Amino acid sequence: MKFFILFSTTVILFSSVNLAYSQKKKALDYPEKGTLILTGGAFTKDGINSFVQAAGGVNAAFIFIPSASSGIKLPSGYIWEPKDSTKEKMDSFETELGKLFGVTRIKVLHTTSKAIANSKEFCEPLKKTTGIWFGPGNAGRYINIFLDTRFQNELEALLDRGGVIGGNSAGSIIQGSYVVRGKPDKPVLMAKDKERGFGFLKNFVINPHLVSAKRELELISVLEWHPGLIGIAVDDETTLIVKNGIIETMGSGPIYIYDNIQHGKNWWYEIPVGKKFSLKERKVVD
Repeated sequence: MKFFILFSTTVILFSSVNLAYSQKKKALDYPEKGTLILTGGAFTKDGINSFVQAAGGVNAAFIFIPSASSGIKLPSGYIWEPKDSTKEKMDSFETELGKLFGVTRIKVLHTTSKAIANSKEFCEPLKKTTGIWFGPGNAGRYINIFLDTRFQNELEALLDRGGVIGGNSAGSIIQGSYVVRGKPDKPVLMAKDKERGFGFLKNFVINPHLVSAKRELELISVLEWHPGLIGIAVDDETTLIVKNGIIETMGSGPIYIYDNIQHGKNWWYEIPVGKKFSLKERKVVD
C-alpha cells in the first residue's frame, strides 16, 4: 500500500511538471521553431530573399497561396485571376512566380472551398514543402477557406519542422491572432466572427499598407476594444522577419507598435528600420 501511494504521488508530481512545461510552451506568443516573413504589402526583395534563404535555397520546395485575392498583379505586370484555372494558365502563373521569387519551382495551391482545404489530397503537397507564401487580397477569404482545417494543421507542422511561412498584405494579416478587415463583402475594420487568424503570432494584430493607405489611426480603435493585443503596422516596402521570438526589420519603413498606451501625442511608437523587436519582452532590443 505504501508503495502504491508513493508511486501515485510520483506520477502526480511528474504529470504536474509535464503540465507546467506544456503550459509554458503554449504561452509563447511566437513559433518556437520556424520562421515567419511579413511584408507591409509589396513583394519586397528583402522579404522574398529572406523567405527563399530560410526555406533552404532556390531548389527547395515552395508553395504559393493566392486564394485571398480576386486578382493578383505581379511586379512584372503579369495578372492572375481565380477564373484562370486552366492548366496552361496555372503553369504560366507558376513560371512567373518562379521568376519573381528566383526559385527553380513554386507550386500554386488554390481553392475557395473549406471542404477541399480540409481534404487529405489538397494538403498532401504541404507535407513536402519547406516554404509557403500567402498572397495579397482579403484576409477574410483565408479565414473562410483555411481556418480550423487540415490545411491549418499542416501549416503548424511546417513551422514545427523549421519551415518558413511568408506573406504580403492579407498574407501578413492572417498570421496574427486577430484579423482586421476580415469580411470580404463589407469594408469594416472589425468584423464580428471574422476576427480570428492563424495565430502564429498570438495576441498580435498586423496592419499593412500603413502610410500608403493612411492607416495610422486604425489600430487605436482595435486596441480600445481588445486591450490585450499588441498592434504592428507596417508600410508597403517594409519586411518583418520573425525567428526565435525576435522581429528583424528591413526596408524603408515605417513600423509602428500599438500597445494601448499613449506615447507623447500618439498612441503608438516607431521602430526604426534596422532595429530588432523582442516579442517576449515587447520592446526594441537593438
